Amino acid sequence: MQTYDFSPFYRSTVGFDRLFNRLDGLVGQEAKTYPPYNIEKLGDDAYRISIAVAGFAQSDLVIESKENSLLVKGAKAPVADDKREFLHRGVAERAFDLRFQLAEYVEVSGASLENGLLHIELKRQLPESKKPRQIAINGQAPKTLEQVN
Repeated sequence: MQTYDFSPFYRSTVGFDRLFNRLDGLVGQEAKTYPPYNIEKLGDDAYRISIAVAGFAQSDLVIESKENSLLVKGAKAPVADDKREFLHRGVAERAFDLRFQLAEYVEVSGASLENGLLHIELKRQLPESKKPRQIAINGQAPKTLEQVN
């Protein structure tokens, strides 16, 4: 895999260092394929992440939201069960951690676990100061020809 050096961009930009830090972090990161997940857009400002967590109980899962990052961890406590004999083991049940970068003003609004799927609800809430607003134009009305004479 190729690596890219973004250091020349740091010299000629101001305020974009966060962008290049993110790009540095993406380079060399392998795609996470376990557990499988979907990202759905439910509306203009509503999203849902659905993660397949078969074999995990609610107490085995942790969801953390910090700044613009969402972390989902899953780990089962090791169980020494000598009575179980597997002929085929297809349910992985191995520990995982998934990281998602959230856009500005996107917050976790809830989570639920049903039928082996962990659903995380996300909502984008713009502050009033960032919403578009109409500005009134002040000034005098233009004069007509009759008013000029």
